[in-house]
Amino acid sequence: MFVLTTLIALGVFVKCQHYIQEIIQTTENTSVVAATFHLQHHVDINRIKQQLLEPPSFHITTPESVRAIYMSSWVGGTPSLRNGLITFIKESNINAVVLDIKDSTGVISFDIDHPLINNMGTDSNRIADIHALVDEFHRHNIYVIGRLTAFQDPLLSLKQPSWTFKRVDTGAAWQDRKGLSFINPRFEGAWNYLATIAEESYRIGFDEINIDYIRYPSDGNISNINYELEEGETRRDVMKKFYQYMDERLRSQEIPVSVDIFGLVTSAEDDIGIGQYFEDIYPHFDAIAPMVYPSHYSSGFFGFSNPNAYPYEVVTAAMSSARDRARAINEDPDKLRTWIQDFTLGQPTYGVTEIKKQIQATLNLGLDSYMSWDPKNRYTRTAYE
Repeated sequence: MFVLTTLIALGVFVKCQHYIQEIIQTTENTSVVAATFHLQHHVDINRIKQQLLEPPSFHITTPESVRAIYMSSWVGGTPSLRNGLITFIKESNINAVVLDIKDSTGVISFDIDHPLINNMGTDSNRIADIHALVDEFHRHNIYVIGRLTAFQDPLLSLKQPSWTFKRVDTGAAWQDRKGLSFINPRFEGAWNYLATIAEESYRIGFDEINIDYIRYPSDGNISNINYELEEGETRRDVMKKFYQYMDERLRSQEIPVSVDIFGLVTSAEDDIGIGQYFEDIYPHFDAIAPMVYPSHYSSGFFGFSNPNAYPYEVVTAAMSSARDRARAINEDPDKLRTWIQDFTLGQPTYGVTEIKKQIQATLNLGLDSYMSWDPKNRYTRTAYE
């Protein structure tokens, strides 16, 4: 299917290319009109030419059941490491990979040839040939999800200091307990930056964009943050505008978009101070992925002194709440994807049993999709047979 689709696409591309050349030539000859259009609409004519002449990128349709593992940009850029994960995917029931486009350092994992990104200087060569890597995934029929961290971005904070949160007491850039700075979600320039990265990544061949950190800071001395809100405006109000913007800009181009949310959001009755409210988010994206890691729930949640010791019960409680809330607003619960925990944080040590319990809890709720997180990319392979 991959070969046939690619050949058809290339055939159409070759047949149409001489027409595109004629259009470009006409534009060049009509210099006054082109210049006027460029000034009025801020269009980069050379970039339009480049995009028109590029072969169309191939995309895999979103599987009905997405079963993904996370791959960091460092692993993705190191053949000796990523090849083992690709072999694991091929030999398991996994059919998708979540690959960092931009992680929480703010560094873009690969070169993006776009004026905005070039001016920012935020891309890198962690993954030397992103086109070849995406093509390799596609050859193995692996659905490629690009993870794009949004507002935790210390690099962009350095490049655009006016966009970063400031301290109330000194006016200096605010940092969380790890020393990381956050972009204030109210700045639309940051929205455009994120959407541009998403568009360019999709054009490269990523099948879906997954946006993480769509929130206000949750730890550190948050009482010392100057939120710069308008009179009567709330953090939730700001985030609602962001969801609407990304919806209108990306989904209008038929770019599949998923978002990650705190696990607590599925059961909370407010925005838990970070601007995330379940019913605000759900209608605007193609998939919603609550991070319901059992280790992230404090003692007493769902009636357990140590929720981490009850992976099946915690996932069931959190995701059943998400399912029911989706239904209550006449939204499709099949948009839900469970982020499951394939790492150990506290007791007990997580292994095959704990991972399978999280997957089984998801399936027993009538939900078919999940994504597995291990920041070290060392997955418990026999849990995915």
